[in-house]
Amino acid sequence: MTKKQELAQLVLEDGTVFRGVSCGVAGERYGEVVFNTSMTGYQEIITDPSYAGQIVTMTYPLIGNYGVTTADIESRKPFLEGFVMRECSQIASNWRHEKTLRDYFIEHTIVAIEGIDTRRLTKHIREQGAMRAILATGNKPITQLLKKVRASEGLVGKDLVKGVTMPEMKEWSGGKCRVVLIDCGVKYNIIRLLAERGCKVITIPATTPFDAIRNLRPDGIMLSNGPGDPEPVTYVIKTVRGLIGKYPVFGICLGHQMLGLALGGKTYKLKFGHHGGNQPVKDLRTGKVDITAQNHGFVVDVKTIKKHDVEITHMNCNDHTVEGMAHKKFPVFSVQYHPEAGPGPHDPAYLFDQFVANMKKAKRRSGK
Repeated sequence: MTKKQELAQLVLEDGTVFRGVSCGVAGERYGEVVFNTSMTGYQEIITDPSYAGQIVTMTYPLIGNYGVTTADIESRKPFLEGFVMRECSQIASNWRHEKTLRDYFIEHTIVAIEGIDTRRLTKHIREQGAMRAILATGNKPITQLLKKVRASEGLVGKDLVKGVTMPEMKEWSGGKCRVVLIDCGVKYNIIRLLAERGCKVITIPATTPFDAIRNLRPDGIMLSNGPGDPEPVTYVIKTVRGLIGKYPVFGICLGHQMLGLALGGKTYKLKFGHHGGNQPVKDLRTGKVDITAQNHGFVVDVKTIKKHDVEITHMNCNDHTVEGMAHKKFPVFSVQYHPEAGPGPHDPAYLFDQFVANMKKAKRRSGK
């Protein structure tokens, strides 16, 4: 048996076992197992920092067929715990590709498995909910692996942001509007879309306090996406609370949840989350429905946020969870989904234009 055919096992905390073969590096990884329904964009998914602490299953059966290219990465490195596929393509057929997906797994020490019934796994997660799992190469006894996964940490109550935020401040582009981006695990496409709209983007570590942000003289604040449970990330919540009413603010995904908590609301964990590029979201102000890219396991509780001068602007058409909100007095708004896509539909990209318009309006009022 060749190295590429080494056995691998995915063991869920409820004792369910999936056996396949390894297509990455040897080892063991622990995390919450979730599924992503996107048909393409596996490279952007693998490099999305929001997947820290998770083992990602792709529902589309063939992954890796167009290879990997540096231009499509969404962060400085992958942060996920493992990757699960029905079949990992051995060839890459695309003029842009620089390496195969298998080569990328090995280069970045990612444990990955193929050859399992991903349809069965997805149905199991939908019925039982996302749960802890271990992805392990080799043929170790299931009882041993099950004991390890049940002793591992879950996502609830765990701060994952400190493990993905950039370690120091960085200026990314030049422009008339100075955007200070609080990096909780930002995807590069958020920075790209701001730069395309004439913004000078300054990314800062998530631990940066309010006074340091004020000294950067921002025209607006971007609250980025990121992984895990927002409630333990108290330092960001405190900072955001101080920013409300002083600057235009735009929050995305985890940033949306941080804003909700800063405004006095609460969050809760979904059964299996929203992960993929096909989530319908309704704008409650216009009645328009956008198809959106999403990647989150927690949401803002609509019952707790409505009391705090907040208008619910967007709602998920499938489960009616909060997908967007705006402050009634200040130029502060957020969405639960990913308007930057990468991968996914570009329907909601107009939200970046709205943010830029808010900053320009605030600058005119202040005489800048």
